[in-house]
Amino acid sequence: MTNALNVTVPEGLPFIDFEREFDFPVADVFRAHKEPELVARWLGPRRMTMDIDHYEFRTGGSYRYTHTGPDGVSYGFNGVFHTVRENEFAIQTFEFDGYPDVVSIEFLTFEDLGGGRTRLTAHAVYPSMEARDGMAQSGMEGGLTEGYERLEEVLAGAKV
Repeated sequence: MTNALNVTVPEGLPFIDFEREFDFPVADVFRAHKEPELVARWLGPRRMTMDIDHYEFRTGGSYRYTHTGPDGVSYGFNGVFHTVRENEFAIQTFEFDGYPDVVSIEFLTFEDLGGGRTRLTAHAVYPSMEARDGMAQSGMEGGLTEGYERLEEVLAGAKV
């Protein structure tokens, strides 16, 4: 079953919120966010390949990865994991190399719905409305949708 991604871009506020349910246990969804070899299999649009420089999903950890499109153009991303609580919560920063000095703070919550189901919610805070609008118009929703469809495929195909 494919669950819909719900994205909210509140008028007049520098936030983007999204929510997606998965028909898999919270421990599996969390682990797929934590382990670099799993992250590389699902994060981002299908047409992109992902190379991870480093990815330490733990309190005080950091990450850097690059997505490369079929045209050979690469897009770099980096951030810091400020707080990570196993199977519950993470706070991280997110920065795209194409817009240096524009850093968002993202709050991810992994909620156990029972019956082997999970709800992932995220609240992203941007430094300005311009930065928020740029992210909202960047194709982010399509990339998230494809990425979470890929995550579902990873979880269904390989027990994590």
